[in-house]
Amino acid sequence: MSTSETIALEQLQVADDALWRDGPPHEVFKRLRNECPVHWSPAIAQSPEDAGFWSVTKAEDILAVSRDWQTYSSAQNIIITDHAVPLHLVQGMFIGMDPPKHDRIKALFQRAFTPKAIAAHEAAIREITAGVMDGLEGRDECDLVTEIAQPVVSRVIGSFMGLDPEDDEPWAVAINSLLGFGDPNLNPKGLEALIAEDVPLMYEKCMKLVASRRANPTDDMLSVLVFAEIDGDMLTDEEIFAGFVLMMAAGNDSTKSTYSSCMRAIMEDPTQKQQLIEDPSLVPSAVEEALRMFPAFAHFRRTATKDTELGGCPIKKGDKVALWYPSSNRDEQVYENPDVFDVTRNPEHQAFGAGGRHFCLGTALARLELSILIEQTVARFPDIRIVGEPTYVLSQFANQLATLPVRLR
Repeated sequence: MSTSETIALEQLQVADDALWRDGPPHEVFKRLRNECPVHWSPAIAQSPEDAGFWSVTKAEDILAVSRDWQTYSSAQNIIITDHAVPLHLVQGMFIGMDPPKHDRIKALFQRAFTPKAIAAHEAAIREITAGVMDGLEGRDECDLVTEIAQPVVSRVIGSFMGLDPEDDEPWAVAINSLLGFGDPNLNPKGLEALIAEDVPLMYEKCMKLVASRRANPTDDMLSVLVFAEIDGDMLTDEEIFAGFVLMMAAGNDSTKSTYSSCMRAIMEDPTQKQQLIEDPSLVPSAVEEALRMFPAFAHFRRTATKDTELGGCPIKKGDKVALWYPSSNRDEQVYENPDVFDVTRNPEHQAFGAGGRHFCLGTALARLELSILIEQTVARFPDIRIVGEPTYVLSQFANQLATLPVRLR
């Protein structure tokens, strides 16, 4: 029996690093769903200056919170640690706002991310994916995360934002260190240096791009931000930077993480892989199952705007409330055999949030990228298999593998 199963519920600290070294603590979440679906963690071990928080672990409760932005605000912060990513950066992103400002800024991006608009990019995404896989010609082994997933997703979002290909890797490194701020491999300098040194450098690089768009407007997403008007006002440089970082973070991390974990699950169950090889029409269903089991972001946070109650628990005004998607997506009341990966399941899920104002803008792009990546990987490398121990990013926010060593042929 693990320590987390023997510790008293009132002492359990769900976000402690010790529970997250091998990805989300699914046994902890299972216990909470059964014994205490709305749970209070008194502290966070690795961030002692942070206050405690409520964990919401069942799909029904997460749905209720997601739809009630008046009671559960996104405008204070979107992650449970207030001493990590700079707050002004988070609050400059529309994901860190409440209506009506959230709705007005999100609407700027909406047209570029409709299913019809995204479908127009399919040929380009296929070409990017093929180019990366062509680059592995003659190789027997590679790392699926760093050598397939990362370069594909970086170029896709880079092309949306109007970046030159040579900028893909530097921005990916910067974004990975920002989202994986607690992982010593991604952020070896530590949190203080990240905030003091790296974020200002990112801002400086972004402002050079902004200046070039102001001088020579283009049709990319960065130009949309630069020339956007909200109620007659242009976005400030800080708001443009925040929007840019949000797009780069979502584009870099979401597809990469779900694809890598999906491929791991497929390789660990050869019958699943064989089904996809024999029937490629199952790929969209496999994508939905991957999104269910491996949501790219482990949590988003809300802050209570007033005293309320959730699941019989008294939530006080100002309390932090964490919505844990790796838990709600394995809720036994919603899914049969929730820990089993099944490419034929084609489930509904909360990987893109649970409805409400903050439902993910990039769902069509994520689904298209995932479909192309999974389809192409199993078609090109039908004998692909794991050859080393996969490792996780140490993060309670970015739910992703750091490495996945594979033999391709």
